Amino acid sequence: MRRALDAKTAVAIGVTILLWSSAFAAIKVGLTDYGPGEVALLRFGTASAVLGIYAIAKRMRLPAKRDVGRIALAGLLGITTYHVALNFGEQTVSAGAASLIIASGPVFTAALASVFLGERLNTWGWAGIGVAFAGVALIAFGEGGDGLRIEAGALLVLISALSTAAYSIISKPMLRRYRPLEFTTYVIWAGTVPMLLWVPGLVSQMAHASPGATAAVVYLGVFPAALAYLTWSYALARMPASALATFLYLSPVSAIVIAFLWIGEVPGVLALVGGGVAIAGVAITNTRGRRVLSS
Repeated sequence: MRRALDAKTAVAIGVTILLWSSAFAAIKVGLTDYGPGEVALLRFGTASAVLGIYAIAKRMRLPAKRDVGRIALAGLLGITTYHVALNFGEQTVSAGAASLIIASGPVFTAALASVFLGERLNTWGWAGIGVAFAGVALIAFGEGGDGLRIEAGALLVLISALSTAAYSIISKPMLRRYRPLEFTTYVIWAGTVPMLLWVPGLVSQMAHASPGATAAVVYLGVFPAALAYLTWSYALARMPASALATFLYLSPVSAIVIAFLWIGEVPGVLALVGGGVAIAGVAITNTRGRRVLSS
């Protein structure tokens, strides 16, 4: 049984992918004057403040006590672990290569969703994931350089991919009880708390950081954090986690383009070919690959 992708969900997915794609280059800019932990704290401190103002204005309800533990775990995995590991990884891995590693997330999401959410992909679905992953591999070869090295930075980014897959699985049931904006706010607040460890460093570094680096991290907080997590939660509430996660294969394509325009990272021919293959894989999985649609 398949359900057509409605226009609002499609727009939410598009906004999410575009903003998350831009984050890889913005992180690189922020890391020129801030440490990895400080970038994470300033980013999500900004997002927490923006969402806090909205929550007060709208008198947003607090989460139920029974859900606090799950929300805290979602925040720890999807916000703290994902972004701290990614930032440390991007110290040695290029923005384009980091986005390619993150694109392995849908494989983990599909596997976890099959076990925990009862979502099933048919043969076409798994074939589509395979095609998309092959596209990602081509992009990785096209990147060359550090993007192909097995190093600590790459492993840290892989931890980010694993943590975001687990985040999607944990979040799915919660979005039956909370509106996307509510859940996004709770999770970002919860994930920001452990980052307070970097408050002293942030205060020190902010005094000497360039306006461009600070602006890049503030941008990360308002758009790829607050807005993009909201649009992702909106889409996740309306379609299976495994199917939604396959759209992350589109992220490396736009991330490489944005990194080229913003910080001058140049993609190779194989990267462009791989992008087309990845898009084809996403199309296969989302048009022919779903056996059971959970909601």
